[in-house]
Amino acid sequence: MGLRLGDIAPDFKAITTEGEISFHEYLGNSWGILFSHPADYTPVCTTELGKTALLAEEFRKRNVKVLALSVDPLDKHKGWVNDINETQHTEVHFPIIADEDKHVAGLYDMIHPNASETFTVRSLFVIGPDKKVKLTLTYPASTGRNFHEVLRVIDSLQLTANYSVATPADWKEGEDVIVVPAVSTEDAIKKFPKGVRVVKPYLRYTPQPNK
Repeated sequence: MGLRLGDIAPDFKAITTEGEISFHEYLGNSWGILFSHPADYTPVCTTELGKTALLAEEFRKRNVKVLALSVDPLDKHKGWVNDINETQHTEVHFPIIADEDKHVAGLYDMIHPNASETFTVRSLFVIGPDKKVKLTLTYPASTGRNFHEVLRVIDSLQLTANYSVATPADWKEGEDVIVVPAVSTEDAIKKFPKGVRVVKPYLRYTPQPNK
């Protein structure tokens, strides 16, 4: 059975393009993203790692550390990084795990035999500072991920971890949020001084509280 939301993300030691790491130690008090790729020197993966590198400052602002993985060896990773930098006009500085023995892929259920018996699918995990899994995404090999959506979800996770709110469909940073059902309207009015807009007793909006 794969990891579920709220599970502790398995710790591991691994060789990466940035040296040997211990995963939980690497994350420290940061948020983390661990995401896998079917193989090096493949076109969709090249664009994904390039986009992640281009968004490095956005991840840094959110206190998020990024870690990629494929089951190819370290020397292949290093050669591929040169191609990513060249073709995507960026510089990859986050670690890429060389998971040749598929140890990490096994811990995180990244190999789906009905899709491929040898390569990892496009799995992505967002992990909180408490080392718990906050988000899981799995894409087929043929479909590249939307990393702006990953940033949007992180914004929501970080906001809702600190305030009694949830984010509605298609929410973006700075837009109104929803008061969670556990907070009464009377308490919400006290808790959110920017105002509470009641649409239904169970559907109450308030401006984003940390803006």
